[in-house]
Amino acid sequence: MAPTWRAIQKANRRESILRAAARLFAARGFAAVSTVEIGEAVGMSGPALYNYFPSKEALLAAVLVEASTRLLDGCREIVAPGRPAGETLDDLISFHLDFATSDPDIIRIQDRELAQLPVDVNHQVRELQRRYVQEWDHIFAQVRADMPESERQTRLLAVFGLLNSTPYSAVPTGHGARAILQAMAVDALLGAADVRVS
Repeated sequence: MAPTWRAIQKANRRESILRAAARLFAARGFAAVSTVEIGEAVGMSGPALYNYFPSKEALLAAVLVEASTRLLDGCREIVAPGRPAGETLDDLISFHLDFATSDPDIIRIQDRELAQLPVDVNHQVRELQRRYVQEWDHIFAQVRADMPESERQTRLLAVFGLLNSTPYSAVPTGHGARAILQAMAVDALLGAADVRVS
């Protein structure tokens, strides 16, 4: 059954609220932003937000849970059976780079505000992130079957750190910068290590 016009409008409004909240939380911090300000940013009253989210905390939770879910779902679409592992790894890097450059507010919020979430929601976000890393590691292990698991994990976390630093680096988002970041990520994963991992 196709969604009704009213349902589509409500979903669009909800998405607008999430984007506005993410922008404000990233710019000023969760504690400093009021529901009134979020409402004003989308042309509605603060109390009207409660028709979509029961609290400001629930809004923060939705921002982070939905972003982590979107990352995991997108990753799983890329990791298709039968695809060459090297090609898949390149596409995963490109996918995460797309996320980091198109949703920098999410990365800033996660860095600063994850601890503000209730314990159960914090656990949910971290579990989604763990599964995301596992999907990458499954492919990475196929590309470098010779590499110890501990080294793979170190390299993966380093690559996420590199890609997630783009909201802070003020690097131009043109094709040249993107190609450099992609190449750096590949090198961080597959390049030779100068130290022996025990």
